[in-house]
Amino acid sequence: MSKFEISRRSLLQSSAAGIIGLSATGLPRAAFASGLTVGIVYVGPRDDFGWNQAHAVAAAALKEVPGVTVVEEENVPETVAVTKSIESMINLDGANLIFATSFGYYKPFVLDLASKYPDVEFRHAAPLWSEGDPTNAGSYFGYLDQAHYVDGIAAGLSTKTNKLGFVAAKPIGTVLRNINSFLLGAKKVNPDATVQVIFTGEWSMPVREAEAANALVDAGCDVLTCHVDGPKVVIETAETRGIKCCGHNASQAPLAPNGFITGAEYKWETIYKMFAADLTEGKALPNMTGGGFDKDYVQNTAYGAGATPEAIAAADAARAEVTAGKPIFNGPINKQDGTPLLAAGASLDNYEPSLNQTDYLIEGVIGSIT
Repeated sequence: MSKFEISRRSLLQSSAAGIIGLSATGLPRAAFASGLTVGIVYVGPRDDFGWNQAHAVAAAALKEVPGVTVVEEENVPETVAVTKSIESMINLDGANLIFATSFGYYKPFVLDLASKYPDVEFRHAAPLWSEGDPTNAGSYFGYLDQAHYVDGIAAGLSTKTNKLGFVAAKPIGTVLRNINSFLLGAKKVNPDATVQVIFTGEWSMPVREAEAANALVDAGCDVLTCHVDGPKVVIETAETRGIKCCGHNASQAPLAPNGFITGAEYKWETIYKMFAADLTEGKALPNMTGGGFDKDYVQNTAYGAGATPEAIAAADAARAEVTAGKPIFNGPINKQDGTPLLAAGASLDNYEPSLNQTDYLIEGVIGSIT
């Protein structure tokens, strides 16, 4: 954390009466009247090879847009600290738009701030906004399970043991959706493939991530992937153990020059630039926006040395199908406990809202969410 970042929070704390008294239409706003100022808050370091870096890459692209100023702060915990950081961006820097990029920022912090600063737009990187929330708040998200499905296609054609490993943080809807989609991709091209998952219980816990990755390799998994904030440890462990891997959130290709196949990446740049353009043109921002390959909100990392020609061809074909609207979830599919999820001939649209509330694993996934 830089000295500047510390001073931003401490200045607000020590001079709250003088600073907070400046309204969203006061002097700080006037200083940026000719352009748009965007504040971006990260829960971890911007160079984590993962969740935070994916947003930082988008922030760098946003800085190139004429008339847009970007203010960033990293390593902001999901506590009242985020309130202080965001208020400094509004009151000291004149931020018109705030991107709160961590799951735990939304309730109560973003909601409280949106009520307090009605002239500022707040957008949060998770599908949490609902009717009744402040209208100057909202959610944006990319359906990364589409890219994980493509990863699964490539992984299913890359495994020799038919055992794929998945290191996951917490068994929430989006994580479970990614695991299930990864398996469905693998089984489409390799019906014998299974996915063994280990949950660490935390978004960022390098020691547990290393332990989980090694345990999966010891269990015979010869391709690893993950859903944790910073996949660096998982990818490096796979490379050290001499197996292949698929990435998550951002590009980890440099970490595994021998075994990297491809990865599932968010492309936040598309959303950031769209919101900036809308505000500059005086348009209202949507309260909910989401998409996948169809809107250029997600992408797959460029293929690495671990990708075979067969895997590349199949993954490219699968991506084209999903982009065109072909469902990932096609029956028959059973849940892990054997109860039916989809009957033969049935399918779920890739944008089916219930998929965001996934609370199950499907048959073929080894591991428990309890």
